[in-house]
Amino acid sequence: MPSVLSTYTKVELNKKLKTQQTLLVVKGIIIVLMIVFAIFSTLEKGISFHTFLPLFFIPMGLFMYFELKNIKKELASRKQDASRKNNI
Repeated sequence: MPSVLSTYTKVELNKKLKTQQTLLVVKGIIIVLMIVFAIFSTLEKGISFHTFLPLFFIPMGLFMYFELKNIKKELASRKQDASRKNNI
């Protein structure tokens, strides 16, 4: 079964790659800030909702990271396929 990424053109994949990288960096910064805020909040007020809030966002960041790896893998496979066609 072909992946969903195989339906995209190379230009669309490159655009999606750049967008995904930017969003991953932004989400990573937000998660780090949430962790810092959770630590300070826990030290000041004890365990509260803010203590566990980053735990809900970490899986989203991981999903974005794995999606980014899949996009890079698809682009690499297309580059490899193109080089094979040129060698024939």
